[in-house]
Amino acid sequence: MISLSDTTLRDGAQAEGVSFSMDDKIRIIQALDDLGIRYIEAGNPGANALDAQLFSALKALPKLRCASLLAFGSTCRPGLRPEEDEALCRLRDSGADISVIFGKSGPRQSERILRISPEDNLRLIADTVQFLKKNGTPVWYDAEHFFDAWRKSRDYAMKTLDAAAGAGAARLILCDTRGGSFPEEIAEAVAWIRERTDTPLGIHCHNDMGMAVACSVAAVRAGCDLVQGTVGGIGERCGNMDLCTMIPILELKMNEPCLPAGNLTRLTHLSREILEILNLVPDEHAPFVGHSAFAHKAGMHIDGVIKDSDSYEHIDPEAVGNQRRFLLSDQAGRAGIYARLGHILPDLNRDSAEITAVIRRIKEMELKGYTYENADGSFELMALDTLGRRKHYFRVADYHVLCQQMPGSAERAYPSAQAYLKINVNGQDGINAAEGDGPVNALDQALRKTLSLFYPSVSRMSLKDFKVRVLNSEGTASRVRVSIESSDGSHIWNTVGVSENIIEACLIALIDSVDYMLTKYVPDDEISSAILKKGE
Repeated sequence: MISLSDTTLRDGAQAEGVSFSMDDKIRIIQALDDLGIRYIEAGNPGANALDAQLFSALKALPKLRCASLLAFGSTCRPGLRPEEDEALCRLRDSGADISVIFGKSGPRQSERILRISPEDNLRLIADTVQFLKKNGTPVWYDAEHFFDAWRKSRDYAMKTLDAAAGAGAARLILCDTRGGSFPEEIAEAVAWIRERTDTPLGIHCHNDMGMAVACSVAAVRAGCDLVQGTVGGIGERCGNMDLCTMIPILELKMNEPCLPAGNLTRLTHLSREILEILNLVPDEHAPFVGHSAFAHKAGMHIDGVIKDSDSYEHIDPEAVGNQRRFLLSDQAGRAGIYARLGHILPDLNRDSAEITAVIRRIKEMELKGYTYENADGSFELMALDTLGRRKHYFRVADYHVLCQQMPGSAERAYPSAQAYLKINVNGQDGINAAEGDGPVNALDQALRKTLSLFYPSVSRMSLKDFKVRVLNSEGTASRVRVSIESSDGSHIWNTVGVSENIIEACLIALIDSVDYMLTKYVPDDEISSAILKKGE
């Protein structure tokens, strides 16, 4: 079995544009633990005050179900004894399940960076491991710049590993710190080391050549039984090895279990959940978990997948919690429409008159500026409406949106928006208002606030992304297309609205978004309950 070590909170924190609050860190740790990640590198308590506070806070929280927490630090500062190094003492006292230290792997690094002799570097490694080992917790050694050092002085690089293992290090992590190694170089080095030590090996790769995953795969095949990376591949410079790509490769391609049974299906949701916490936009084209990972556009591809999914998909999308999508375009034709409708209207066939009716409606809507390629929710609702099968759960009877600049000094004045909304659910009115950071946010809040009175599940829904595109060049009278992405915490869907009025376009997309959720993801008894409220 291959063990997973996540360093999103430590190495990932070094990515440009990434920062964590204490709450962010705790939520991410809990999410990783729920997925079944075995080791979580939570931070460097000796160099970062927030990380020190985190380890203190974690002592008061319930014990994690699966994961062990790692605290990270460096070897003792030259010229000091380990017990005199404050950062090392904070690492020792962190309360982490495992202490991780990194050290230099080559003579050049010892002499130019630490400004000590190679022999003193070996003593530094051994003394630091021994000092932490006395605390009673396991110690791992991160061999920084290992593969660069190995290429130039493999005997000395091996001595650094021997120094750590001889002093009691329970695991040796080989780091491709600059991300400049080829997979075959990684494999050769790991195999060479595997012949010379019985200490378990791990691999930590950076992605500066776009090969972090490939190098990690090579390391596993050569003898490493632990891989370390980050969610989404975030990290210093070009990032780290992406665990969301590596995990399915291990489980589905290499037959190497690394998560508890059944947990792989939660991977797509976890990746989006953590990137949402970090306020980062997910890579829609990411392998396995990207929104486009199983999206098919060409007519030939769609026809092939309908007949045999293996023809254009190397795994079942549901194995990683993702889903197959058929995109509508001039390349898709009837096969694409049929593929999109087949799972919601299984009684149709490819030659049904209903398919022709939907195609005709699509062309009409495209003339108005609609596009359904990336609006699965609106497409399904439009098709159901065309065929007279769409259920209408509510009607917007009236709405108003007011935007204004809130009073204050010129420096502190801020924009605000209020939205008023009146809806009708089966003859019963609901009226509410909400304030937001802008008109769309206010309208979204008011709509969900009002509908939650009838359909409580709507309170789980949130707007994740919002895009506006001007469709013609007629100044302020231009028609706009608004696309939004919504989620209920477990599912993600997209809807679209078009109008000369941007607020109306937003409302159309929002209405479709809620309607789609009620159609697909809300239990029937909740819908029935809302209908019965009319007689209460």
